[in-house]
Amino acid sequence: MSTTFARLGVPASISRALQRGGIHEPFEIQAAVMADALAGRDICGRAPTGSGKTLAFGIPLVANAVKARSKRPTALVLSPTRELAEQIATDLRSFAGEVRVGVVYGGVGYDRQRKQLRDGLEVLVACPGRLEDLLAQGAVRLQDVQLAVIDEADRLSDMGFLPAVRRLLDQTAPDRQTFLFSATLDGDVKTLTRDYQNRPVTHTVDAETPDVVAADHRFWQVNQAERVAACARVIKAAGQTIVFCRTRHGSDRLTRQLSQRGISAAVIHGGHAQDRRTRALRQFTAGRVQALVATDVAARGIHVEDVASVVHFDPPEDHKTYLHRSGRTARAGRGGLVVSLLQPEQMGEARRMQRRIGLNEAITLPDAGDLPDQGAPDVASVRTSSKLAMVAPASRGSRRRRR
Repeated sequence: MSTTFARLGVPASISRALQRGGIHEPFEIQAAVMADALAGRDICGRAPTGSGKTLAFGIPLVANAVKARSKRPTALVLSPTRELAEQIATDLRSFAGEVRVGVVYGGVGYDRQRKQLRDGLEVLVACPGRLEDLLAQGAVRLQDVQLAVIDEADRLSDMGFLPAVRRLLDQTAPDRQTFLFSATLDGDVKTLTRDYQNRPVTHTVDAETPDVVAADHRFWQVNQAERVAACARVIKAAGQTIVFCRTRHGSDRLTRQLSQRGISAAVIHGGHAQDRRTRALRQFTAGRVQALVATDVAARGIHVEDVASVVHFDPPEDHKTYLHRSGRTARAGRGGLVVSLLQPEQMGEARRMQRRIGLNEAITLPDAGDLPDQGAPDVASVRTSSKLAMVAPASRGSRRRRR
């Protein structure tokens, strides 16, 4: 008998809202932590990106939310990035009902964020830097926070935010319930757990290790104007493909451009509600669309078997992101195709990234013979500017070497 949210003790109103959004069964980390979290215990969760952490902390957070007094938040979620903060807030709102969820982050004006704080809310999702700014301005107070979540603590540490996280937690209720989720639980994260959690229950979900070596990696040198045609060529040749873009706007634009080239594509990003992202993923899983265009954060929860290829339309931020993206097509020893589309100024960083992860792949011009031929238009039609420096294609043997 499969586990359901209702059997885990999740309130009926939340279970129904999740079902309306197409979420019927919990992921492993959600099933593992739910009873302890709903019972009020501190949780220390080691789980990778894409494992379903948002619902693991979000469901008990909403279920136990206390009505805000004096309009001040009673629950706080700390997130390392703006896009992740927005994604968390969107996911929580999809089942929060009357529980009010707000989000604050840097890089935008203060007025709208101050207004939502004045209007009152129960749950505040925040990036540490902006939240400290708002505290200094007197726009928010944290002493009523009874439940605090530190999400992706390892990334918060890598980005230098842990001192701010400590200052923020010091302003919350001393008897609060605290959840901490991280891909690793050592170093500074372990110290944070020791100092700010009360006898936490630890739950661990191991990452599915992508067999990156089993995938064929291609690094193509293209001009800005050539990227869409090159991306379309990969999709037509390889089959179902996940395409990664850096921004929401870029994801939407690429989806339209692929459609204009006769490729059926769906898009998911943080600007879409959970039900829309679920529909797009269902279309892709069922094979009704050839391409799923996604931002990194929106793709966290994608679990699809037999993805033929991955295209890095925009280069990843770092080598860890490259591995995470590329691992979508190299599961359980099966091969796959990974293509990075690089503009000239991005080639140096791509070479450095290869060294970090043990790849030794030549950066080549797009080559039709480099991909399986399924009758797609010749990639040679993707004209390459004479201004680009030609990089000799590697031999098949050299492509398979790993450092």
